[in-house]
Amino acid sequence: MCVMDAAVKEAAVSRFLREHPQMERAACDHPALLGCTDVDWSQIPGCPAGIPVLLRSLLDETAGPAALPVLENVLMNSVFHVSAVMPAVLPFLIRLAAVPGIAVRSDLVELLVLAADLSLPVNGDDERQVMMFGNDCDHPERDWCRAAFAAHASDLRTLLEEGSLPDELISVDDRECLLRAVEPQRCPS
Repeated sequence: MCVMDAAVKEAAVSRFLREHPQMERAACDHPALLGCTDVDWSQIPGCPAGIPVLLRSLLDETAGPAALPVLENVLMNSVFHVSAVMPAVLPFLIRLAAVPGIAVRSDLVELLVLAADLSLPVNGDDERQVMMFGNDCDHPERDWCRAAFAAHASDLRTLLEEGSLPDELISVDDRECLLRAVEPQRCPS
């Protein structure tokens, strides 16, 4: 399984910052990013220092599409595993996905759906699930994501209210997936 290490992620963030230096100087006063500068990103294992700049860049029409794949790589450890950074970023992704007119809005919704799917508890008795996703005890970031979704349930429900997200941005199945993410999850036996 392909796993991205922290050095590769840090290099990708550094490359983005070199290509978009104006984003480091951009103001971070958008309501969707409230609290972003208060997070001690350096305490999160594998978290590149440029996360606040990547989040801020998502609001920019030009830099947003370039920032998104870099952020996605930081948030994923592999195809089936979210990184320890994902739970800390989820509140900002939820609020950013609610901002009409940003160039990467549909991609942010897809990223939220992916995070919701990958944070579901794994049935320890299901050999195939365990082989693909690992045991929950080995991946506490899934539980942290569930806690982040629960803590920001009102923001997510507001985003999912009729009319907030146009139908072309979210399917019925994806809407249901995100609604399940805010409900308490029982770990399968």
